[in-house]
Amino acid sequence: MPISETDLIYREDGSIYHLGLHSEQIPDLIFTVGDPERVPMVSQYFDAVETKVTHREFVSHIGRVGNRPVMVISSGMGTDNVEILMIELDALVNIDRETRQPKENLRLLAIIRLGTSGALQPDIPLDNILISQAAFGLDTLMQFYSYKMHSSLQKVAERLKSDLDLKFTPYAAEANSKLVALFQSQFQVGNTVTCPGFYAPQGRQLRLASRQNHLLEKLIQFRSSEVSLANLEMETAGYYALGKLLGHQMLSVNAILAHRSTGKFSANPQKTVGLMIEQVLAKVSEL
Repeated sequence: MPISETDLIYREDGSIYHLGLHSEQIPDLIFTVGDPERVPMVSQYFDAVETKVTHREFVSHIGRVGNRPVMVISSGMGTDNVEILMIELDALVNIDRETRQPKENLRLLAIIRLGTSGALQPDIPLDNILISQAAFGLDTLMQFYSYKMHSSLQKVAERLKSDLDLKFTPYAAEANSKLVALFQSQFQVGNTVTCPGFYAPQGRQLRLASRQNHLLEKLIQFRSSEVSLANLEMETAGYYALGKLLGHQMLSVNAILAHRSTGKFSANPQKTVGLMIEQVLAKVSEL
């Protein structure tokens, strides 16, 4: 049966509802950022920017690096926004707009998140760049999908549930191994915790107390099957799990702007983010 008009929504100009993009605009290589203002920081390294689209928090610059079509798009913060971004990107390339049915020949996208993060472990330097080998989601996004973890990740997730006294089991997923291999000699590699908020879900307390006693300390000290947790952020697990379900290649690259165990923040965050973007974009020909 065709997908209904309320499940897959197009705007009057034929673009998809939230992203404001058309199928023919989507390249096979996509960079994502949370902050819309970071989009031009990425596209400045393109040899040409041919199209700019802005709709809500989703800002897209589409162009080329050499002869390679590329795009950078902002998602906003959180896995709720990541879900919209991932589902609509996939719909643009893998669902026929006329028949409203999945295509027989599916396109594979390579999607690389260029994000910011806070380090948990003392051996991760401030202003370092880290790639997420695996990510553990403390949000409930995968409670709404038929998602199964690898048995080794399942064991770690169950231990994390117990240690943090959660009412649900976190989900976990891994990055694309080829993309990890491309960057692992250049950047530090670690396991990421994806949180459903910036304050209490990441162990911060201002005027409101958290019900999770000593959350930050528990995450820093967490060990299971030789797995430790390197950093905290708000999107990676959503990207990895949806990428696994949809069949796309995913990688999250993190500029470490905060050191949670010492309470220190980067003195020059823009420089660190710029360095991350420059070094990743230099690899476009190898992606």
